[in-house]
Amino acid sequence: MEYKDYYKILGVERSADDAEIKKAYRKLAAKYHPDKPTGDESKFKEISEAYEVLSDKEKRSMFDQFGSGYQNGQHFEPPPGFEGMFSGGQTGGFSDFFESLFRGQGGFGGQGFGGGYSGRQTFHQKGEDQVVKVLVSLEEAVNGNERSLNLQIPQADQQGRVYQRTKQIKVKIPAGIKQGQRIRLTGQGAPGSGGGPNGDLYLEIDLQNHPLYRVESEDVILDLPLTPWEAALGTKVQIPTLKGKVNMSIPAGTQSGVKLRIKGRGLGKTPGDQYVVIQIHTPPVLDEQSKMFYQTMAEKMPFNPRSHF
Repeated sequence: MEYKDYYKILGVERSADDAEIKKAYRKLAAKYHPDKPTGDESKFKEISEAYEVLSDKEKRSMFDQFGSGYQNGQHFEPPPGFEGMFSGGQTGGFSDFFESLFRGQGGFGGQGFGGGYSGRQTFHQKGEDQVVKVLVSLEEAVNGNERSLNLQIPQADQQGRVYQRTKQIKVKIPAGIKQGQRIRLTGQGAPGSGGGPNGDLYLEIDLQNHPLYRVESEDVILDLPLTPWEAALGTKVQIPTLKGKVNMSIPAGTQSGVKLRIKGRGLGKTPGDQYVVIQIHTPPVLDEQSKMFYQTMAEKMPFNPRSHF
């Protein structure tokens, strides 16, 4: 029975951390996947087997303790009673031993090597979690909504090969959700291996741009255009918000850039505020009459906004 060095298969040092092992596995799996031009099913299975052991702390610990002395392709000499662990006196590859070692009911971790293992056990590993960004309108973020989404979901065929398929799911967007928050869908992620459970699917909220509002944390910002006379004399304006319209009084003498607050009309479970930013818009000179009007204003209302320069 020839020793398989799982570290060598993945091309990592024995001191490699979980992130390095995962990175090496993904790189090799992408290269040797049977669906790729460079695919090699035998190599792909070997890589997957190595990752299943080294990505699990318990399995890796046992592998390090038991297998560390059998490197560089040396032949493994099983301990007394090892044969009793297999049905029919048959022994497979070194990986067969490790599957029985980690998952067998009478194996290494329990009653010793002669514990009467019967049949081959497989690794049961949970599938990886998946993250998908979902565009959500500001109205949905404030009021909540139920949506039907067509998502690309990983699926495994009978040979264990993973492919993408389109799946329609219904998801409830809770009221008060914010940018970057996630909705968890249990068991909707990547398929597990060896009969293990699927991973989870996380929907990450990405707020859509809005024609009227922009978002700063939990607050909503609205630019409010005013005419010069509305700003100078004061007025009342109906202001749109994500929860309906409200009436706002604009004080006389209001200048461009001034922020007025509408409390509790922002985002979040404990809603932020909506801020109205004043922008004074000057009417264009369209004819001789409007030109004379501006000239009269300049003569009768002399004003220099740059006097502090």
